[in-house]
Amino acid sequence: MTAILARLGDPNRAFWLTRSVARAIDVNLSEAMQQGDLSAADYSAMVTRCRKCMHADDCEAWLATNGAGAERAPEHCANADLLNTLPAGRRSIRV
Repeated sequence: MTAILARLGDPNRAFWLTRSVARAIDVNLSEAMQQGDLSAADYSAMVTRCRKCMHADDCEAWLATNGAGAERAPEHCANADLLNTLPAGRRSIRV
């Protein structure tokens, strides 16, 4: 039997990259969970997808130039499809 091992990156880095990309497009993941638009399992899966993604350095570079005010998550983001479909009513309010 042959086992295939997936590369998993640092969980802390993936957690913060996931939250940071969301924040850059004005999505508040905590509020999305509170409102029922994102389950805890979905959130966990997002961090795991980020851990498996080979574009973490690209996300950090994207965040350096798009740290706030981006309209959409970058195409290389493993969570872009989900992040870009969260309802506008679940976006954070900046103070």
